[in-house]
Amino acid sequence: MARGVKNVFATTAGIITVGAVIGVVAAFLQKSGNPANMAICVACFGRDIAGAIGLHRAAVVQYMRPEIIGFVLGSFMAALAFKEFKPTGGSAPLARFVLGMIAMIGALVFLGCPWRVILRLAGGDGNALFGLIGLVTGVWIGTLFFKSGFNLGRTQAQSTGTGLILPLLMLGLLALRVLFPPVAGEAQSGVLWYSLKGPGAAYAPLLLSLGAGLGIGFLAQRSRFCTMGAIRDVLLFKQWYLMFGFLALLVFALIANVFLGQFNPGFEGQPVAHTMWFWNFAGMLVAGLAFALAGGCPGRQLFMSGEGNSDAGIFVLGSLAGAGIAHNFGLASSPQGIGPHGVAGIVIGLAVLMFIGFTNRK
Repeated sequence: MARGVKNVFATTAGIITVGAVIGVVAAFLQKSGNPANMAICVACFGRDIAGAIGLHRAAVVQYMRPEIIGFVLGSFMAALAFKEFKPTGGSAPLARFVLGMIAMIGALVFLGCPWRVILRLAGGDGNALFGLIGLVTGVWIGTLFFKSGFNLGRTQAQSTGTGLILPLLMLGLLALRVLFPPVAGEAQSGVLWYSLKGPGAAYAPLLLSLGAGLGIGFLAQRSRFCTMGAIRDVLLFKQWYLMFGFLALLVFALIANVFLGQFNPGFEGQPVAHTMWFWNFAGMLVAGLAFALAGGCPGRQLFMSGEGNSDAGIFVLGSLAGAGIAHNFGLASSPQGIGPHGVAGIVIGLAVLMFIGFTNRK
């Protein structure tokens, strides 16, 4: 396969198909064992991986999620197949690491990334409406920085070895998952930690999860699927290409959930969610602004990592560190509400984002 082959996924019909596939796959992953209204949440699953390798010890959110590994490797395979693997990087790596940390902290105050905003809505969780408003607001603030000249600097071509680092890291995590599988009743298997209860203990079979991740990674690389980009492009350029994928994910996940009996409308008692509307809004505002300044939602950062973009890889590593910080410092929320230091996390996170935004205008 090579250049010259028409990319059918880079069309309106293509991006709608990709959004629809992700929505339906998410619903069936939930039916097969993944956490309710979460299914393929990039932030939540990144947090679970952080727990599995011991970056935090929140006992209910520890599992080596194959879907995240598959996202990177599926994108990597697509990039190789269509000659789009291009190692690049060097654009403000430390700022991108910090953006990844803050994005994860904001997402864990809300309890989900932009993907989970959509999936929670598709499952009937009304609390996600405040997260959606916060996400749009955060991305809108980001567009104001873009209009005033915000730029983290040029990327440069890098070595093939540098571009391979994150895909190889994911292969390493997959090897750990295979070598040290979960053992019934045991919180640790080899070097990996596992949850015995809570969302971390809810997972679909390994091959199903990995296959879903690989397929989504492949399709997302071909279509450039991005939830943050969907909102940004509508606000900034009045372009709807990515938004069609965003909406297709919502509509088809909703239809699949109704078909599978997983639609439960309301605000109270929603899975892995709290009802503190302002902090649902504020958490996603911070996360949305961080995603905008970094140039992609958490899923898109994984897909770009598979293409050899080490800037995106730095963001991914920052998000894993952010998950550890969020739980170790009491910033992350739970179904009972925000963490004891969640307010401080949001205030400080927003201040840092403003600093990065104002000091990187050209």
